[in-house]
Amino acid sequence: MPVHSKEEMSFPNKKNEKRGKQFRLVKFFAYASFLVLIIFSLPFSMVISQRAKDILMKSHETYALLLGENLNHQVFQNFVLPVTQQYGKMRLREKRQQALMDRIVRNTTHSFKIDVVNIYDINQGVIAYSTDPKLIGKKVRESLGYKKAVEGENSSRLVSGGDGIWGIGIQRLGAEKKLRTYIPFMGTRRFLGDTGHVLGVFELIQDLTAEYESLVRFQYLIFGLSILIMGMIFLALLFIVRKAEKIIAERAREQRELETQLDQAERLAALGQMVAGVSHEIRNPLGIIRSTAELMGSMSTGNESQAKLSGLIVEESSRLNNIVTEFLDFARPQTPHFQDCDLNEILHKNIQFLQRELETRKILLQDGLPHRSLPLKADPQLLYRSFLNIFMNALQAMEDGGTLSVSVSEDGDHYGVAIEDDGSGIQEKDLKKIFDPFFSTKDKGSGLGLSIVRNIIEGHKGHIRIESHLEASAPDETGTSVFIQLPKQ
Repeated sequence: MPVHSKEEMSFPNKKNEKRGKQFRLVKFFAYASFLVLIIFSLPFSMVISQRAKDILMKSHETYALLLGENLNHQVFQNFVLPVTQQYGKMRLREKRQQALMDRIVRNTTHSFKIDVVNIYDINQGVIAYSTDPKLIGKKVRESLGYKKAVEGENSSRLVSGGDGIWGIGIQRLGAEKKLRTYIPFMGTRRFLGDTGHVLGVFELIQDLTAEYESLVRFQYLIFGLSILIMGMIFLALLFIVRKAEKIIAERAREQRELETQLDQAERLAALGQMVAGVSHEIRNPLGIIRSTAELMGSMSTGNESQAKLSGLIVEESSRLNNIVTEFLDFARPQTPHFQDCDLNEILHKNIQFLQRELETRKILLQDGLPHRSLPLKADPQLLYRSFLNIFMNALQAMEDGGTLSVSVSEDGDHYGVAIEDDGSGIQEKDLKKIFDPFFSTKDKGSGLGLSIVRNIIEGHKGHIRIESHLEASAPDETGTSVFIQLPKQ
């Protein structure tokens, strides 16, 4: 028997361990990819929505600045100049001036989406005019935008009524958004443009809540779609990983089976060589013992006791010769000599040979064989021997009688032979070893019968399978079924 080194025996295990590590790496990659995609989908949606917010704010800021320039011109031309000429100076607390200013502002901002217009008196630091009368006269809150306007610069600032959810920049639905634009009120002269002197500050307030709510919904949509897409990608990765897991497990199982078969083949090859040598050594003296016993039994000078002992020696020699023959058949399997034959004829030949045994054991035969020829390319002698072994096992399993059934089915290019009995059955633990050489559940026998049968069937490119039912609580359901598949050609 071949001897394997420790390194050789451990090599498959190391290979399987390496595959396992690679698979765990792929699995980790799948879950890590999903996590990374989820993490990056949030900034991705935020960047897109923030870009949209910037565009929205820029467009409304430009819109407010254009309106502010027009308002600056209209107020100066239609209010400042006429009032200073008529009254000498501006007093917005006077009803006439207040009404005139209100008419100019509302006419200018009519049909424009402006919620509130405030005009600041930078000298007194109060709101001199407002489209919201409750704000007139209130002190100025000197914000950065107001200070820039006093210095002659335009500026805008978005005032939010709701912070980002969890502080990560995703706005709540319904959060109030106001765009405050500060524009310096410049004195102008006809044909000369701006004088550069700041007379006051315009504050235009636009309500962008509805627009921002649309953007927030858009942000939620992007984030949701990102999650959905990443989830689908993750499921695809997970499916690939699961598929890889099954393939790796299947290949590992096939490799273990091949290693087991190879190891068994090596052991059986060594065992076969030993059995062949021992069988030859036994067969020669066994033949001499048999012939001597036959000679002693045929001598007229012998008594009855001597003849009886001679017959016993001949009988046991024949039994031992059959065992030695099985050993030799196992050690050196016969090569099938293929020829045209009839599977139906081979099976009927077995049944005819066993007819007397069936009657003696009170076994009912259910013959399900077709009444026609079943042409087959095979070795009829070897097939006859293999079927006979199976039939004999079935008969021996039915010590108290029973039913034996045999049938043949056709499936394309194959025949299927089924031989079933309702005997004692086979233990589940023994089913796995039923084809092992020298394994037997009987008191007598070499345990090589089914091993030889499998070699014959596989030599014909066929397949043999054995099933057994062993229910102590339901004796009627016990029995063994042997299924053999043989190619027609």
